[in-house]
Amino acid sequence: MKAYVLNKTGKSKVLTLSDVPDPVPKKNEVLVHIRYIGINYAEILSRKGLYSWAPERPYILGMEAAGIIEKLGEGVDSLQIGQKVLVTTQYGCYAEKIAVAQEFVTPVIDYLSMEENAAFIVNYLTAWVALFSLAKVQPAEKVLVTSAAGGVGTAAVQLAVKHGCRVYGLAGSREKVEFIQSLGVTGAFNYRDTDCFKQLKQECTGIDVVLELVGGTVFKESFRLLNPFGRLAIVGFSGIHLKKWNPFSWMKVYRDLPRIPVLKMLKKSVSVMATHLGYLTKNPQQLRSILDELKKFSMENRIKPVIAKEFSFEQAAQAHDYIESRKNIGKVLLKVN
Repeated sequence: MKAYVLNKTGKSKVLTLSDVPDPVPKKNEVLVHIRYIGINYAEILSRKGLYSWAPERPYILGMEAAGIIEKLGEGVDSLQIGQKVLVTTQYGCYAEKIAVAQEFVTPVIDYLSMEENAAFIVNYLTAWVALFSLAKVQPAEKVLVTSAAGGVGTAAVQLAVKHGCRVYGLAGSREKVEFIQSLGVTGAFNYRDTDCFKQLKQECTGIDVVLELVGGTVFKESFRLLNPFGRLAIVGFSGIHLKKWNPFSWMKVYRDLPRIPVLKMLKKSVSVMATHLGYLTKNPQQLRSILDELKKFSMENRIKPVIAKEFSFEQAAQAHDYIESRKNIGKVLLKVN
């Protein structure tokens, strides 16, 4: 089969297809023929050698996919050959096939297309854990989502709006702000505008829950907006760019990384928390429980992922470049022929 084996880190040109043996499912594993692959920013960081959760090279990139079960390993009794499923794992999805433990495979959501299913699991799980498991968001609360036009951002906006919250979104361009408005937010703002947070504060007076994805000034200003008993959940730093061989970038990264001002937290009675979805894979039962809650909520509210663009399987490098250009609104996919 064909797969993207990461032998060395670097620019997107290191993503080249290789011929590798077809995987064989072991005990408790299933073999999935992949149809669509969801691209995540974590994989871009892995490609650059900047992702601490990445395994030792060489390995096949890819955290999520949608496909069809082709073979069952010994002991698999909850899934069937020919069944359409979602896969979520640490790595291995940038391939035509993957053998994965049945705990990390779940049936597709029936009302979604295969493309939409491939765009669902990582982004919506991340947003759900941050908003519901950590921040315990309640209906009618005011929620701010930074980088609200990306994959996790659009997922968080949809979930919070359907939960009955007053949602505000931030993005880095006028086009993205206009799109966020179409998702039913109470207000949308361009965080590159100098008076962005002044406008936001005038409109909302204060925020109860922040889902923060940018870092730097956006984190600092979002923290200042928290109401008493407010919660800020950090799930990423898309505005922070480390270049391994450029020492000048290290200082900027150090400056812009979110820092927890404990004394200010005490004075305001607020909390700051963070989540990394990957570590949930060490507890499959907990992961499945959270995923079941998310799927139930999504089906009740008919939530559909926003897909930015679909690339062919051979265009993984172009897909990475597209995301790094910050042009995407929603999820970027690879289609496996």
